[in-house]
Amino acid sequence: MRKLAILSTDHLEDFFVYDRMLVEPLNKLGWEVTEISWHTSNHDWDQYDVVVVRSTWDYQAHCDAFLDCLRRIDASSAQLHNPLSLIEWNISKQYLKELEDKGVPIVPTYWVEKALEPSDFALAFERFAADELVIKPYVSANADFTYRLKREDIDGRFDALAKEFEHRDAMIQPFLSSIVDDGEYSLFYFDSHYSHAICKQPAAGDFRVQEEHGGELSSIKPSEKMFTLAQQTLQALPCDALYARIDMVNVDGQLCIIEVELIEPSLYFNMDSKSAELFSEIFANKFA
Repeated sequence: MRKLAILSTDHLEDFFVYDRMLVEPLNKLGWEVTEISWHTSNHDWDQYDVVVVRSTWDYQAHCDAFLDCLRRIDASSAQLHNPLSLIEWNISKQYLKELEDKGVPIVPTYWVEKALEPSDFALAFERFAADELVIKPYVSANADFTYRLKREDIDGRFDALAKEFEHRDAMIQPFLSSIVDDGEYSLFYFDSHYSHAICKQPAAGDFRVQEEHGGELSSIKPSEKMFTLAQQTLQALPCDALYARIDMVNVDGQLCIIEVELIEPSLYFNMDSKSAELFSEIFANKFA
């Protein structure tokens, strides 16, 4: 059997992990699957044919070490996916600027490329004509260090925010009520083949859509506009992706990209009964 390593992390007991649904269909297609934490020291990556990055859901707190691990894998005889160059491109949300430059609509964003100041919020409120804002780091996962702010919050919370973002670049966006009202839509692609789609909605009183924060998931049939935006986004990527999750939201009646997840997105195999088998078949054909 050929050997595949699924790159994970330590202490996943507090997360919803669905990648183990790949083990049985991949075994049937001649692949031995091993799950291994990216924190494992002095590991022999040469023993695998392919290493696929999956639930590495603490990388944002150890970005340099994580990239060093991926570079070691890339230097081994194993094939790394998604490719290292694509992960390096995707790891900072500045990639959204490049997508926008290529004509892909994104959520309006004010990029703070200096120390955070109160004037940044004042400018963002004015620019977006918004009553609430969301601030998040360029490098983040699972909504870490992501906050929803009203105008009256800034004076009382600014010092704490400035400290948190002292060593993190910040991006500020308008809070989108559509995320609460309609949800965030995710379309899943395996080697550019569409698989399935879901809607993620936050729990009552929250704005974060992740399951770990109480978000609710439902399967959806994408509209033609969703498919069009997803295809436009895939075509704008710097290279092909083995897996991609295209996250989009409604902004004043227009679908916009909020994120393109190419590193460690949950692929929600639990939400579509055929998706794990489809991924496995595409994977096996790609690396036959």
